[in-house]
Amino acid sequence: MRLTVAQALVRFLAAQWSERDGIEQRLVAGCFGIFGHGNVAGVGQALAESGAGLGDPLPYYLARNEQAMVHTAVGYARTLNRLSTFACTTSIGPGATNMVTGAALATINRIPVLLLPGDVFATRAAGAVLQELEDPRSYDVTVNDCLRPVSRFFDRINRPEQLPSALMAAMRVLTDPAETGAVTLALPQDVQAEAHDWPVELFGRRVWHVARPIPDAASVERAAEVIRSSRRPLIVAGGGVVYSEAWPELTAFAEEHGVPVGETQAGKGVLPDGHPCALGAIGHTGTAAANAVAREADLVIGVGTRYTDFTTASRTLFGDARFVNVNVAAFDAAKHAGMTLVGDARETLALLDLAGWRADPSWTTRAAGLVRAWRSAVSALQAGESLTQPVLLGVLNEVAGTDGVVVNAAGSMPGDLHKLWRASGPEGYHVEYGYSCMGYEIAGGLGVKLAAPEREVFVLVGDGSYLMMAQEIATAVQEGVKLVIVIVDNHGFASIGGLSESVGARRLGTSYRMRSSGGRLDGPHLPVDLAANAASLGADVLRATDPASFRDALLKAREARTTTVVHVETVPGPAPETTAWWDVPVAEVAADPGPRAGYEEAKRAQRPYL
Repeated sequence: MRLTVAQALVRFLAAQWSERDGIEQRLVAGCFGIFGHGNVAGVGQALAESGAGLGDPLPYYLARNEQAMVHTAVGYARTLNRLSTFACTTSIGPGATNMVTGAALATINRIPVLLLPGDVFATRAAGAVLQELEDPRSYDVTVNDCLRPVSRFFDRINRPEQLPSALMAAMRVLTDPAETGAVTLALPQDVQAEAHDWPVELFGRRVWHVARPIPDAASVERAAEVIRSSRRPLIVAGGGVVYSEAWPELTAFAEEHGVPVGETQAGKGVLPDGHPCALGAIGHTGTAAANAVAREADLVIGVGTRYTDFTTASRTLFGDARFVNVNVAAFDAAKHAGMTLVGDARETLALLDLAGWRADPSWTTRAAGLVRAWRSAVSALQAGESLTQPVLLGVLNEVAGTDGVVVNAAGSMPGDLHKLWRASGPEGYHVEYGYSCMGYEIAGGLGVKLAAPEREVFVLVGDGSYLMMAQEIATAVQEGVKLVIVIVDNHGFASIGGLSESVGARRLGTSYRMRSSGGRLDGPHLPVDLAANAASLGADVLRATDPASFRDALLKAREARTTTVVHVETVPGPAPETTAWWDVPVAEVAADPGPRAGYEEAKRAQRPYL
């Protein structure tokens, strides 16, 4: 079959499917793209010729920012537990490099996305091309090489004959639960348009089985022996529980053996709020209850967690506990010198035979008492009459209900959401905290809604994140995709402001203010109207000033049929204390020695886990 490289690529992607547990779905649901001279005559022409409409095998979506379209693909793939994703095509130069941040986010979070950046001429017949980086050390370096370290697979297609093997490798990585992340196929613009005679079987329907690997029997028995010797065990549930859809098995395991469960950001909701074994959030942004249990545990059973520094409180939280780690990736299973169970979370939990073992009853009772005290304190905090951030989250939690999805990524809100959000299940909580990327929220929320159109999607975005990337409001309006976007305006970077003060940096650069007569950025707040900006992008806008008007606005937005923005200005107010440390180095010599003294004291609790 004679086709161009780009036409062959589009035809191949349209025929790829994923399958797990007998359920099949399209592996590549569509293609986001912004066209320029590096891809318009290749991938652009191929998509146009294939139809590219919503009823076609590979529909095309117009994005407004290349980084944002990768975020949208991530939001979509995460919502579908990594079984389906989007392709993203760009021109050469800035279009390609704009995707680097999105690629890093995808790979860090272990989420599959397919990136198709245009590249310079493979023949070098027309150099230097507009937007080409000329490297005097080598002619085979282009800006696309920036994507190598943030991709799980990278290849440059310099000849048509290279395409089939690259495509097969790309699909393998996209569907590998242990190795997945960003996959980049750099496409020189002349090669995209080059014709070649392809074997017809390249375009046949191909189904990629997403495996559920299981650990070897000896590892399972060794782990069971360690667990049976424990009296004060704790489960740390991470994103792997969600992607494996293992929360029923985890719930049954916790109930049968009386083990309390703390949740990472990616694992939040695997036990519904109020479950007898649920401790809620754990780590630096965790609840006082979960962190108290973590400090006293003699065994930590990590299920699908990467053990980031927030989860472990920079390795100060778990004391002398031993570790048993269940993870589909051997790299993560081996962390903290733990006993490794390399396998799918659902299948591995089912294999653990503990022969009637239960945690010490007093341990289970103590954990439940700590949770009751925490819930009581939170209820009192969220009953305030001022629109503080905890009060705002309480109102939003109530209106979102069990069918809503909250989306967030950066600032102070991820920490408060982790502690305060009462999740009814993992599908309703979507906080990107692997990369904590400002600007993810609206674009990621669009991906969530595309994947789950039946759910109400509530995007929480601070003014700092909004100013970095709000353009995809226009994409949502264009596609008729309804989002509820809550702009939380606190005139700057509140989270970093607090951190800045704690390390002696005096909140420098963390507030959106005019320069004063003294030359510093400490004058009046900037006269920026974010609600008006959102309206200019096509959204309906509501404003709220207190808890009652915020609730009314949310209810109205929930019933709306189009993307609606609710703008609020929060006021300073009490928030739950962080009861776990986070290692951010403090200046060793400073006018105020206090922060450094506190830092050195905290460092003494860090453990190497050798």
